Amino acid sequence: MASSEQASKKPQPDPAEDNAFFPSAYSLGEFTAPKSDLDGANYDNPYGGGRWKILVIGADERYLLTDNGTMFSTGNHPVETLLPMYHMDKAGFGFDIATVSGNPVKFEHWAMPSEDEEVKGFFRRYADQFKQPLKLSDVVADALGPDSDYIGVFIPGGHGALIGLPESEDVKAVLEWAAGNDKHVISLCHGPAAFLAAKGSGLYDGYKICAFPDSLDAQTPDMGYMPGHLTWKFGEQLKGMGFEIVNDDISGQVHQDRKLLTGDSPLAGNALGKLAAEALLKEAG
Repeated sequence: MASSEQASKKPQPDPAEDNAFFPSAYSLGEFTAPKSDLDGANYDNPYGGGRWKILVIGADERYLLTDNGTMFSTGNHPVETLLPMYHMDKAGFGFDIATVSGNPVKFEHWAMPSEDEEVKGFFRRYADQFKQPLKLSDVVADALGPDSDYIGVFIPGGHGALIGLPESEDVKAVLEWAAGNDKHVISLCHGPAAFLAAKGSGLYDGYKICAFPDSLDAQTPDMGYMPGHLTWKFGEQLKGMGFEIVNDDISGQVHQDRKLLTGDSPLAGNALGKLAAEALLKEAG
């Protein structure tokens, strides 16, 4: 394989859609790895009560339109999805996976750690749920309330989280339920864009979070990671609704503010998983 210095910075065409592109060979060499940093998922006293589980809200759209008319072929980032889930699973918690439409969760499979058998095996365990998720409106109608079996909500990252989730009334209902019932909400990288669904509610005034910086998103076309620039800045909008974003770069930083747990990028997947697992175990008693 060519080194990242030799590799092309030209985005790679997605043959499934007109004028859509995957990241360039250069950016894949720089920002993906054959093995993840999965580590430390050993919990001496995992939850064994059989009740508590986590609601996962996945991305169900693949193509993100950019400012020049091209589309970025995206979805949920595998590391940002699977590493936090792996830790929560090892801590003894189950999952319900849902999307806004009820259509399959879309993944950025080009970022799957190809030599990481533990991560790929975990993905295979939940493949059927990713392919046939619940419809989020059904979850809102039937599974929320003060006696719900959900101990928390997890919204994975990846640019797919920018499509549909920020405008979803069902996502808003989940966030309002979580806040009203003192439940954990866990997200990272671009996943916090979903918090924009609660814009105008005052739900998160004064909360501090980690998220992928707008300034770095603006640089992604230069390296061919995206074929064009984003048409809006999710971090700027999050600040406008009362959030303080505590990071201005990506280093694997995580942050907990009350029941809101966040991380800055794929680099934070393992640390966020640990933070979430420990917080949920403490909550479950």
